[in-house]
Amino acid sequence: MSGKRRRKLKSLNDTIIDNRRPVAEVKGENFELQSWADLPAELLELILSRLILADNIRASVVCKRWHSVAGSVRVVNQSPWLMYFPKFGDCYEFYDPVQRKTYSLKLPELNGSRVCYTKDGWLLLYRPRTHRVFFFNPFTRELIKLPRFEITYQIVAFSCAPTSPGCVLFTVKHVSPTVVAISTCYPGATEWITVNYQNRLPFVSSIWNKLVFCNGLFYCLSLTGWLGVFDPVERSWSVLAVPPPKCPQNFFAKNWWKGKFMAEHEGDILVIYTCCSENPIIFKLDQTLMKWEEMTTLDGVTLFASFLSSHSRTDLIGIMRNSVYFSKVRFYGKRCISFSLDDCRYYPRKQCHDWGEQDPFENIWIEPPKDFSACM
Repeated sequence: MSGKRRRKLKSLNDTIIDNRRPVAEVKGENFELQSWADLPAELLELILSRLILADNIRASVVCKRWHSVAGSVRVVNQSPWLMYFPKFGDCYEFYDPVQRKTYSLKLPELNGSRVCYTKDGWLLLYRPRTHRVFFFNPFTRELIKLPRFEITYQIVAFSCAPTSPGCVLFTVKHVSPTVVAISTCYPGATEWITVNYQNRLPFVSSIWNKLVFCNGLFYCLSLTGWLGVFDPVERSWSVLAVPPPKCPQNFFAKNWWKGKFMAEHEGDILVIYTCCSENPIIFKLDQTLMKWEEMTTLDGVTLFASFLSSHSRTDLIGIMRNSVYFSKVRFYGKRCISFSLDDCRYYPRKQCHDWGEQDPFENIWIEPPKDFSACM
């Protein structure tokens, strides 16, 4: 009996093992079929295309297949280009800081004009001899005329592309320390509207003032660091009771007023102060506490600073993030002067610049088209 029982138990045990083996093998095969590396290409593209740049880059290191797909759907923002205005002739150069290449276009339409501002790929220009003001897109050659207006030592800005509804032009000029004259216009208007406003705080206008349009308002940083705000809908003007940003004493040296820039990024107002012998200092306006706060990082944002208008970008290539790019190119067009907040240094090294040497109308950052070859 005992022998038969042992043979029976052994036979039963072999049956259980045999029955378990295919189950384990099937399970293993299921695991292999569910591998993330074997996702259908269409599904993988859909998933990776919805990731922000930083997550797309992280996903690309999973495997070779993911690296290939992530690269094919990766979207990197295009940086502005630096447009140069020649003293003579009609050949205009455009410098791409990403590719470090220079392109040129002949634009005879701009003869006799000087640049005032740029936004959304459009230039605002002024002809001093005729007082003619006009918009021009250098890539599409579209030109939009505006009523004549005399622009002396003040600066001018506009809210959005002139082809968009709600485009408004704005300029401010001080009549006295407590009175400013604000002029506005829009595409299709027959004249500029000028109204005088009283200031509670002194506000001096200058070609070195800075203008940005943010959250429906024009912000104007005065020569001495006070911030004026104009609402084009309510047609109201006020100088904020916010003390100017505090800089070290050595920043107030020769030409100190020329070395500051202002930009906006996602509703924030940013001001950059530079000194030829020191690292630049960046401030952000705390609109709740109404004070300037010094920034030690831009959280991956890249600023492009020029005298007449400055821009901000996210999702640029890695080496350009958390940096400020200035409107000066060195080494025969090989390198644009920039400052990295990560490394706390200028690139190229020791290339800090005295902005008093530079003509404010020499160049300006402008948004290029996606396909520049179509413009040539």
